[in-house]
Amino acid sequence: MSSKRTCLIEELYSLDETLACDLFSGKTYPWEILPLIKEYILKLGPTLDEAVFEKKGDDIWIAKDVKIAPTATLNGPLIIDCGTEVRPGAFIRGSVIVGKNCVVGNSTELKNVILFNNVQVPHYNYVGDSILGFHSHMGAGSITSNVKSDKTLVVVHDGESAIETGLKKFGAMLGDYVEVGCNSVLNPGTVIGPHSNIYPTSSVRGVIPSESIFKSGRDVEIVSKN
Repeated sequence: MSSKRTCLIEELYSLDETLACDLFSGKTYPWEILPLIKEYILKLGPTLDEAVFEKKGDDIWIAKDVKIAPTATLNGPLIIDCGTEVRPGAFIRGSVIVGKNCVVGNSTELKNVILFNNVQVPHYNYVGDSILGFHSHMGAGSITSNVKSDKTLVVVHDGESAIETGLKKFGAMLGDYVEVGCNSVLNPGTVIGPHSNIYPTSSVRGVIPSESIFKSGRDVEIVSKN
């Protein structure tokens, strides 16, 4: 397979496509910033341009053109950037940065996450302790599982390598332009390289190379697009 396995920040993400770009500075792996999201929002929020963003409640900053359904629930700390739509029944639990032109959909729940610009989590998604790269998309019913069943610390498995994260809660790192099929489960510590596709109803774990197609059935198969 010619596709490249990676979990480094610079190989996964276009950092100019998020308000959180400075948070990644000096870090090697994206999951290193998960414990830092809350404090970063509290620091960044008061500095945002008041001509663009409006402070709504405690530690919540929303761009003025964002569309929010009356039945959505928004808890801070939270920043939502321009052009985004938050649909009915969405539940944002806090410590969340939502980028430009995103869709947070019907009954979708977000907690301690960063959505880069143009991300769509439009239907019945749970995204916790995760980072979704530019133009990534999660199909209806697909979720991140962010705690192991035995409650031990999450380890990222990249081929023969095992990377200790020191984190109990860690969902998934999706690179730019990742497509996740409907009703898939991304198990704790999943990393998906840019421009990869996950087949519907898949159970995914470990590091999936960039430019790949992941198929989960009787046997797991990872096929290069190249």
